[in-house]
Amino acid sequence: MKTYRGGIAGLAVIAATGAWAQAPAPTSAERVVLVPHRAVYDLVLDDGKPSRDITTARGRIAFDFSGDACDGYALSFRQVTELTSEGGPRVIDARTTSFEEGDAKSYRFKTESSAAGAPADIVDGTAKKGDAGYEVQLRAPKAETHREPSAAMFPNEQMKAVIQAAREGKNTLNVRLYDGANSGKDVYDTLSVIGRKITTPAAEAPLRKPEFEKLARWPVTVSYFKVGSGESTPAYTVSFELYENGVTGAIRLDYGSFALRGTLTRLDLLPASECSK
Repeated sequence: MKTYRGGIAGLAVIAATGAWAQAPAPTSAERVVLVPHRAVYDLVLDDGKPSRDITTARGRIAFDFSGDACDGYALSFRQVTELTSEGGPRVIDARTTSFEEGDAKSYRFKTESSAAGAPADIVDGTAKKGDAGYEVQLRAPKAETHREPSAAMFPNEQMKAVIQAAREGKNTLNVRLYDGANSGKDVYDTLSVIGRKITTPAAEAPLRKPEFEKLARWPVTVSYFKVGSGESTPAYTVSFELYENGVTGAIRLDYGSFALRGTLTRLDLLPASECSK
């Protein structure tokens, strides 16, 4: 089960083009600044989507995001989900730590995931971009080198690209994403669909703060298609309300056979360093 890493980690072969008619957006010269923060989301089964065999679900996402474009971005993430079906309850526990350079030239990651108390599967590696494509040096599950000839974005680079597209009034964005998911070799084509800027107050209490009232936010849905799978439907889809500082609320994780909704229950903004990049 794919976890949610705060957005945007990276989707369609065919996408619509164009922009919503709206007031002038900030120019592309205005840089995107991702704010350091800690966030907690409570997860429940989305009753609005028919589930094949999942009767109940609950869980939590917690992550700590820090850094900037000068020193790079560090993420500590955990998602624990308890799913109940006719076979009984099953707990899925996924933890990720990662570091992405500010210029998005390299990306280090380590993921540990387990289900039903089984030993954890570990994926540990580093991806570096070259003149064409990128190279992945894996340490686990076994030491090996994997090369991709085509370019791809890393997670924070993708997040910035979605925010910039939203600011420019675009309603779609297609990028290829590498985030170290699954075996550490998978890469996804992503389609982000961006809705009109939201003008109503935030529903979640942690976001009803003066510092967020002045920030633009948009409804975003990102669909992920595994490159080379030949599938015309996404492997999974993530929806959320995206603030222009990178904070997300009202998340929804659609895994195909079932979906989860996440409510932001805690948000702590962390000190930000001065960075001109």
